[in-house]
Amino acid sequence: MSNEKFLINKSKLPETADANLVLIRNDNNIVGRCSLWWQNTPPYPNHHLGLIGHYTVEDAAAADRILQHACEQLAAFGCTMAVAPIDGNTWQSYRLLTERGEQPTFFLEPDHPDDWHCHFLDRGFTTLAHYTSALNTNLSYVEPRLKKVAARLEDAGVQIRSLNLQRIEEELHRIYTVAIASFQGNFLYTPLKEDEFTAQYRPLLPYLKSELILIAEHDGNAVGFLFAIPDWLQAQRGENINTIIIKTVAILPKRIYAGLGNLLVAKCQAIAHQLGYSRAIHALMHDANPSRNLSRRYAQTIRGYTLFAKQLI
Repeated sequence: MSNEKFLINKSKLPETADANLVLIRNDNNIVGRCSLWWQNTPPYPNHHLGLIGHYTVEDAAAADRILQHACEQLAAFGCTMAVAPIDGNTWQSYRLLTERGEQPTFFLEPDHPDDWHCHFLDRGFTTLAHYTSALNTNLSYVEPRLKKVAARLEDAGVQIRSLNLQRIEEELHRIYTVAIASFQGNFLYTPLKEDEFTAQYRPLLPYLKSELILIAEHDGNAVGFLFAIPDWLQAQRGENINTIIIKTVAILPKRIYAGLGNLLVAKCQAIAHQLGYSRAIHALMHDANPSRNLSRRYAQTIRGYTLFAKQLI
């Protein structure tokens, strides 16, 4: 369109995007924007990835223009595949809500207009990874096989306790050491500095309920954790908060801790039940994650999310 123009701001700061792209229509009306990363992107077999994040557009025409330009920019810097939407890495916001379902949005969940996924499909993007959230409405249910897992881990000396908010800095450090070791094998993993990790959790401190955050320890060292939080969006809608969100489960990758993640989920749900909650959302699980297999036994899928990719060269 003749009344459209792009503004591109490139940054030399390592903690920011490599470029910010803004689409302007009729001189001063911003109708789309996104950020681009082509340096220090996650490894991927046979490809140099370029990332598109901070994506927002007013209409399909703007989407077509900005995604085309974004892909051209990434290709110009040697990227062979574009991945979107992802705000720089998987520690930040990523994935697009593609299957809304009937349940309302929950706290900390990514939410997007329902037609945005068509923007990527229309520009030749395809599914790179798929994720789901599931709802468990029976918090008293315990998978029978977990009794043996609990006994084995107890015999090995593994203990599970709740987060101590009075020692939050020390607790965040312990959680960080588990997270970076546990997530190294995750899809599109990139390392994260400890100060950046803790900075993500500090804004959530007023919303935490310590009983719902569990830390597993062995010989005095943290070997696993589960992060769950009440669904505060229910309160904003004028509802009683009867739902917890199990957002993150991380376990050190050692055979001795097999089954610990599922045990933490079961223990968290039992605690939530005792506290008066009646529902748990298993949030944003990669379809290939082993925890997804257990979740399918007693939780119903309520939402789907997609990470898209497009080959550039």
